[in-house]
Amino acid sequence: MSNSERVVLVLGGAGTVGSGVVKALLDKGFKVAVISRERSRLDRLCSFVSPNTKDNLTTIVGNVGSEDGAEQVKQELLKAVKVTDVVSSLGFSWWQGGPPHTQSLKDLQWVIDCLLYSTFVSWKVFFPLVRDDSSCTYTFITGGAGEKLLMPGTGFLTVGAASSLAFCQVLREEYPDVACKLNQVRIDTGVATAERLAPGFLNHLELGEAIAAVVQQRSTSHSVFNINSPADLKTVLLDQHI
Repeated sequence: MSNSERVVLVLGGAGTVGSGVVKALLDKGFKVAVISRERSRLDRLCSFVSPNTKDNLTTIVGNVGSEDGAEQVKQELLKAVKVTDVVSSLGFSWWQGGPPHTQSLKDLQWVIDCLLYSTFVSWKVFFPLVRDDSSCTYTFITGGAGEKLLMPGTGFLTVGAASSLAFCQVLREEYPDVACKLNQVRIDTGVATAERLAPGFLNHLELGEAIAAVVQQRSTSHSVFNINSPADLKTVLLDQHI
């Protein structure tokens, strides 16, 4: 399939990381679908992408964090497009609510819901659309916070991120022979838009180009691409070491 024949569902496509991925995919000629609970975020995404690619962007308001919501939005999505690839960039990049003894069970449940449950539910619903086709891909974007405490007060972020990392490991090992190209990009540094870049951070547009390269190439499966710095972004992904 050429890029123009492929439709990439970008879960979390209205966020900072996801918007960079969406723009890069559209610029490469892919068709892209994005789901968000908020129409306003989808409208901002439409105004962000290149004007000449807007016709290739499908946006749907829906909730992929619940089984019923995800199933409902899948049916709506399939009426509009045939999904060939999935990029999962769900959750959030930062949480600093305080040390565990100051938090409630509800706080922990919210973090796990955002970082694990939504990833699991969306995978369960959308993975069957691509799993049996060797020309299809499913790419998880995860963070490195699950391997260490970033700073005091971020403990629940570590717990949630660790659960997401573990889930991706389980999938690689539980489905060793699946036809679909199943990969993970693990980002252990900050990601920001151009106007908010700080030293060592990744520009979300450059990261988007790298993720788009992984989707486009389809040359590896069950791989983890570790990105710890802007230099890694270039050497691991943009130099086609995929």
